Amino acid sequence: MEVVGPYAAIIGISVIIIISYFFNIISKKTNIPSVLMLIGLGLLIKQGLSFMGFTTGGATEASLLEILGIVGLIMIVLEAALDLHLSKEKWPTIWKSFSVALLSLVFSAFACAYIINFFIIPDFFTSLIYAVPLSIMSSAIIIPSVGELSEDKKEFMVYEGTFSDILGIMFFYFLIGNAEADTAQVVVMDVVGNITITIFLSILISYALVLIFQKINSQVKLFMLIAVLLILYSVGKLFHLSSLLIILIFGLVLNNNKLFFQGVLKKWIVQDKINEILKNFHLVTLESAFVIRTFFFVVFGISISLASLANLEVAIISLCILVALYGVRFIFLKLIVQKDLSPQVYLSPRGLITILLFFAIPAEYQSESFDSGILLYTIIISSLIMAVALVASGKKVIPIEDMSFIYSPTKSEQAKIDEIDLDTIEEKKGEE
Repeated sequence: MEVVGPYAAIIGISVIIIISYFFNIISKKTNIPSVLMLIGLGLLIKQGLSFMGFTTGGATEASLLEILGIVGLIMIVLEAALDLHLSKEKWPTIWKSFSVALLSLVFSAFACAYIINFFIIPDFFTSLIYAVPLSIMSSAIIIPSVGELSEDKKEFMVYEGTFSDILGIMFFYFLIGNAEADTAQVVVMDVVGNITITIFLSILISYALVLIFQKINSQVKLFMLIAVLLILYSVGKLFHLSSLLIILIFGLVLNNNKLFFQGVLKKWIVQDKINEILKNFHLVTLESAFVIRTFFFVVFGISISLASLANLEVAIISLCILVALYGVRFIFLKLIVQKDLSPQVYLSPRGLITILLFFAIPAEYQSESFDSGILLYTIIISSLIMAVALVASGKKVIPIEDMSFIYSPTKSEQAKIDEIDLDTIEEKKGEE
């Protein structure tokens, strides 16, 4: 069949973006996660392409998914970092969410590995590699879904989702990178050294980027900054560093510039310029994450096969994995948070990171016995559980473009939201 022309491709891409926008509106009204609708759209497109004689699946879609996933991950973590405010008051929320994310990730990974090892893959280490992606919460789904929770629960979920992404990716790549290590001591030294070097470099790079970009007067500097971050992430990966920490720390330094630029350093920044960059950066990351997220899940829908969902064994294994995931999550929320656990105990969807890491499993560890239907079942059911929990608690799924700031804003931040001139705020402070 004749290859689709460029105009038809442009029309198709534009229609998908428009449909995704309406999916978010439907999601707000019905509490059905837009991710599920995007995957469904991908399945419909796949059927349409097959009807017209086009073949789908294969290395091209896997490569496209990987590229979209990496860029989407960077934008989502950056967007989350730009919403995280560091202060002594928030420290209890930070350490609790970090502890829940870390412990849930590790124990869920080993629990799922035992299930996969029992049912599917004889080698436990390979089972663990497959289990780690299934154990990571999706901040791509969590962050836009917690808009109506109380401030404490909202902050906790945003921190936990972000930590789960970062820790999960680090766990996955450290697992692969140290597969041939002789002793646990070698692994620990490698992990500690890697994180220490990455954090040190990330802080230096973040200070430099903030100072450099505040002095650029060009109107087209935000996407250049994003391009620099993409390069830093990719270079970091080539040197086996924890690249996602670079993105996270940059976002934290930019959003908490008053905390990081104190004393002599305070004279180096122009606050009005920083506020302008923050305001525009929020918009760019928000819009970019929406578009990338849209095409990632649509392409994923095109790449999967529904035939595996009819397999009873796949359904049973998926159910066992889900029971393990939510059981582990409940235990650690109960131990660390202790009270008022609803609905956050049910807010544990799997999504972009799970899919991205699944496609990133090295060839030597890939197993034909592992059915991708397990992946699809886990994503669909965990997203539905989240939706039902939000409905039962009287909350709604808030589409990502409806959220500008996750936390209660300060006066200057509210000025950015409402596009109020900061000078007006300062004048009001002076009158008070």
